[in-house]
Amino acid sequence: MNYIWDILKEAAMPLYVKDPEVGELAERLARLKQTSKTEAVREALREALAAADPPKAPTFDAETRAYVDHALETARAVRQRYPPGGDGLPVTKDWIDSLYEDD
Repeated sequence: MNYIWDILKEAAMPLYVKDPEVGELAERLARLKQTSKTEAVREALREALAAADPPKAPTFDAETRAYVDHALETARAVRQRYPPGGDGLPVTKDWIDSLYEDD
């Protein structure tokens, strides 16, 4: 019996707003978005929640994490052995242009 009550309680959850300013803001937003006040409030609440609680970074299983760590380690080793600019010199526009010059 509790199961049915929980479903009914979730299905009908009214929100009464007694603040006239909030009602006016909801009406204004609904007009601007050409939708109902309910939909305007729903969308505004979803946007506010998304901004307040940004998605968390994905978590990886141990195998994926090990693969990523290995790839990063390999990339760092390659960069250390073969630094940008060839001889450890900074990459400059002149150096990049020299790659495309005809000899």
